[in-house]
Amino acid sequence: MDKKELRQYIRQQKKLRTPEELAQQSVAIMQKLAVHPLFVTAQRVMLYASLPDEVQTLGFLRDWCTRKTIILPTVVGDDIVPVMMRPEDVMRVGEYNILEPTGEPYEGTFDLIVVPGMAFDDQGHRLGRGKGYYDRFLAHHPETPTIGLCFDFQQVGKIPVEPHDKPVGDVLTLS
Repeated sequence: MDKKELRQYIRQQKKLRTPEELAQQSVAIMQKLAVHPLFVTAQRVMLYASLPDEVQTLGFLRDWCTRKTIILPTVVGDDIVPVMMRPEDVMRVGEYNILEPTGEPYEGTFDLIVVPGMAFDDQGHRLGRGKGYYDRFLAHHPETPTIGLCFDFQQVGKIPVEPHDKPVGDVLTLS
């Protein structure tokens, strides 16, 4: 299966689940993240504000932004620009209908980067939505530990890999 076919397959699989099923799975996956050793020890964590068809992070973000430095991606042109999320910040809808914080760009380092994906394989290869935002961003942070979040049906045997694709160090799902 090439990348385009795999994206179509995953979209079909998502449609077979109810929003309630995905919400329940999201809670369990986020509970696993909360106790993951890399998250527990991290002080500066880049997460993502989930789209409706991704592992839901919004409640988790609100809970943790008072306890850790939480940074979210914003899209500027062809790049991800990290912005710190503060409890009092107003979120706005940015590119691709993704919620983004409205603060100043974050210039510091990260202890952990948590990424979404259309699919992941056992080697940590990640299939994104096809624009390469995270691949370009992760290329600038090769030493930072990474975790991908996905539903069980998004974990596949093999992802087609290209030289610019950046794998993640760990993948959290229900299994």
